[in-house]
Amino acid sequence: MRKKERVIETVERLENLYPDAICSLVYEDAFQLLIATRLSAQCTDKRVNMVTPDLFKEFPTAEKMANGDIKRVEELIKTCGLYKTKAKDLVGIGKMIVEKFGGKVPDNIEELTTLPGVGRKTANLVCGDIYKKPAVVTDTHFIRICNRLGFVDTKNPLSVENAMRKLLPPEKSNDFCHRTVLFGRDVCIARNPKCDTCILNDICPKKI
Repeated sequence: MRKKERVIETVERLENLYPDAICSLVYEDAFQLLIATRLSAQCTDKRVNMVTPDLFKEFPTAEKMANGDIKRVEELIKTCGLYKTKAKDLVGIGKMIVEKFGGKVPDNIEELTTLPGVGRKTANLVCGDIYKKPAVVTDTHFIRICNRLGFVDTKNPLSVENAMRKLLPPEKSNDFCHRTVLFGRDVCIARNPKCDTCILNDICPKKI
């Protein structure tokens, strides 16, 4: 089976295993997803979801965040780790969205990655989940699983993103990324993957 064929087969099997491909972060709009994703760096989605209700109650929009007091933002996000840097970024994101983008979260990677603390992973997530554009979100689960399945041979996020854009059906790429996160947490675990019960073990190079 060729690599492209194995990718398509993997996409279909994970679709069956996880019919609901949704982001585990809780949000209501593009701005909230952008902020929640920035907070998730070196922090679990579960923890972020515990912090954002109070944060978004006080700072629900880019305009509110732009005028926010950094010390107050720090207080609200302190348990997310790296809170001083993140608080500075969040207020900076709010200001830049208001001043440069007319209060609207950009819909493309090039502009999104000009925002403070926003990298390609976050930009892809926003483009895919909010604007329904083909996206490849290279989180740690995605990178690990694509390497284990032999789709890529690199841990460089940009290299993985570029390679997988060529292999994945564009209309299914974003949902596939969400499914690999679920799969990486449930089955293809970092240290002790459950290969014996894995639905991909007959097409995985680690098992063949």
